[in-house]
Amino acid sequence: MLFTAAAVMLSACNDDDEPTYQYFDPTTGFANALVTTKTADDGTFFLQITDDKTMLPCNMSKSPYNREMRALINYTEIKAEDYPSFLPDGDLKGCDMLVKVNWIDSILTKMPVPDLLDKNDEAYGNDAVEIVKDWVTIAEDGYLTLRFRTMWGGHTMHRINLIAGVNAENPYEVELRHDAQGDMATAWGDALVAFDLNSLPDTEGATVKLKLRWRSFSGEKSAEFDFTSRKATGGELPTEGLTKNRLLK
Repeated sequence: MLFTAAAVMLSACNDDDEPTYQYFDPTTGFANALVTTKTADDGTFFLQITDDKTMLPCNMSKSPYNREMRALINYTEIKAEDYPSFLPDGDLKGCDMLVKVNWIDSILTKMPVPDLLDKNDEAYGNDAVEIVKDWVTIAEDGYLTLRFRTMWGGHTMHRINLIAGVNAENPYEVELRHDAQGDMATAWGDALVAFDLNSLPDTEGATVKLKLRWRSFSGEKSAEFDFTSRKATGGELPTEGLTKNRLLK
């Protein structure tokens, strides 16, 4: 069994024999967007789809979650004139597009944890994990969202954390830590996690390189992402986010 933070379906293999996964709901189809759920000061619920583009759901009056979350959705773009009762004046309330949300599924959304130096292994674990190059592995809207792959046994909850402040000379260097908590590995599986990076120094509109380090099954690895701080944050998040996967926190 694959224990995942979102529904994952093996759809095909490319020329490099790397599996291509799609996030799928059997009743309405594949995910076609990765978003941040947000609520404006006036109570309007909306979705942030990119750093500078937002969507107004016509069929959701409030967030399904009690905090800001990253989420996968399947949506259909619609015309404002087709919903006069919802938008009598055609006002999109500051959003860029009107959509119907066919389904939404939250991603485990967490704050980074502090660097405990020589106590990191004890506190956060140091089990191997792979970062999967995928459309949902991205830094945007002040978050780092990752699809990762590791071995699961299905008996014990795994922990995944992002350590901030690991490099005194580069505040935009972070380290991913995985703690399998002794779970006996029996099968490969993928999961999703998102980390709120708004506690990092403000880039003041500039795009910087965010360096991610992790321990893979073949040794230490790193990758860089384009990162720009956003102007507004969604408030503090707990260390455990909402997820349908009870074996990941």
